Amino acid sequence: MIKEDRLKSIYELYRQFPNICTDTREIIPNSIFFCLKGESFDGNAFAMTAIEKGAAFVVTENYNLQNHPQCICVDDALSVLQQLSLFHRRQCSIPVIGITGTNGKTTTKELIVAVLQKKYKVAYTKGNLNNHIGVPLTLLSIRDTDEVAVVEMGANHINEIAQLCQLSLPNYGLITNIGTAHIEGFGSFENIVIAKRALFDSVRAHQGTFFVNAQDELLCKITQGYESLIYYGEKIFEIEYPKEEKLLSPFLSFIFHKKKIQTHLTGRYNMNNILAAVAIGSYFKVSENDIVSAIEEYTPKNNRSQIMQQGSNMIIADFYNANPSSMEVALTNLAELAHPHKLAILGEMKELGVVSTMEHEKIIHRCKALQMEAIFVGQEFCKHHPSLCFDNVEALNDYLQKYPITEKLILIKGSRGVHLEKIQI
Repeated sequence: MIKEDRLKSIYELYRQFPNICTDTREIIPNSIFFCLKGESFDGNAFAMTAIEKGAAFVVTENYNLQNHPQCICVDDALSVLQQLSLFHRRQCSIPVIGITGTNGKTTTKELIVAVLQKKYKVAYTKGNLNNHIGVPLTLLSIRDTDEVAVVEMGANHINEIAQLCQLSLPNYGLITNIGTAHIEGFGSFENIVIAKRALFDSVRAHQGTFFVNAQDELLCKITQGYESLIYYGEKIFEIEYPKEEKLLSPFLSFIFHKKKIQTHLTGRYNMNNILAAVAIGSYFKVSENDIVSAIEEYTPKNNRSQIMQQGSNMIIADFYNANPSSMEVALTNLAELAHPHKLAILGEMKELGVVSTMEHEKIIHRCKALQMEAIFVGQEFCKHHPSLCFDNVEALNDYLQKYPITEKLILIKGSRGVHLEKIQI
């Protein structure tokens, strides 16, 4: 821990130069650069580069630079970044909404931000910067003019959410759901539940308000008995769907207060994400018209339920990440869409540990049960010898050169480490 007077002096510099950078390729003039270290990089080697590119100050662990007027030498730059973000958070009196969950947390966060921005100035997590570095950066992006902050929190080990809550001190919270993602790091599903509920425990400890999907039995159970709960869900908001059994469009539409809402999202599994945004927008008194506009205007990016046309094929690009529960709902959604020629290209799911073999076999059987044409990518799938399986994307691309795909609706889904973005359709 850095001494309080030293932290306060760094905070005074931050107030003068409020932009924080951790990558010399993205230096903002008159920013403060933190030299962070990882397994394959050491930001301390780029301290002078940061200054040359315009950084006002550099926080570094390289004490050889202690006499440089723009260098602040510390024992642990990451720890100082985190302590600085907590110090700043304690100066902020605005609502801070924490979001975590196994599936949908980034989409939910973006929908909530879109809704709240209709009325408020919002600070929020950019992209998926939701870890021990991203959360401090989000907190330090809060400006005096901001009226609410939305902080996404991710984890692959049991204590991470609790640690992120200790930095962000959320007084509002939402868990999208709890599934078996990253079970290799957590060790068990029970540990995943403990990890995720840390957000609820933190909000409760600060007498805050928690938003709960009334249709999620597990979330209702772990939040039971707390007074300040706001429930949401399809029944609560009286959501209806168009009468057609199968929609010709891959885009999700629904009826809300007798008005048809047309979104740029695919799959009914996104309804929970949408309704979370409706609940939070309503609580913060965003008008219903503005809530509807925000939802209809929101367009997903970064390969999260992103729909695009490639030649004669329509692609549902949903390969930012994958786990058993998200894979299941994506396949179910594809099966429900009324396209004459559908195909699933599925990459293996990472970080499943001892349940990996079983979960990949389940997905293969699910495709068979749905009578879904499928191509599998990754050794975890290949262990089970499905009819079309490739060790990697490169091998799949060689196949696609000989046997191109045309005029299909294609779901592409898998973990990031499979690099499905390199598929050449």
